[in-house]
Amino acid sequence: MRVEALDHVNVITADLEGSVRFYAELFGLEPRDGPPPLTHENARWMYDAAGRAVIHINSLECPRAYDREVRAGPTGALHDVALRCSGYEELRARLARHGLEHRINVVAAIGLRQIFVLDPNQVLLELNFFTA
Repeated sequence: MRVEALDHVNVITADLEGSVRFYAELFGLEPRDGPPPLTHENARWMYDAAGRAVIHINSLECPRAYDREVRAGPTGALHDVALRCSGYEELRARLARHGLEHRINVVAAIGLRQIFVLDPNQVLLELNFFTA
């Protein structure tokens, strides 16, 4: 057995529509309904340009195969979700248009620029932009 790739991140939220808008408007992810028994009212999957459902967004009422208590706010042992990205300047402009607070970090030794931003559910996103 080996891990081949990160498949997706699941975010459970009290504001489904606001979370969907955040990921669609800032990152250009395409929202689609999840497969049954999920419905448009309780879940959306956010697809990247390659057609992968990389972020699953579920309402608090969404049925779950493994249910556990979920609280709003900081995400326990999960510190951040890191996404490899392109379009650094475009994303900085989107963040400015939306008035979103964010932090910049540069790791020059490996040609990496990072943007850290919180989603509407306080999930910390680490957005990684590698230079050629």
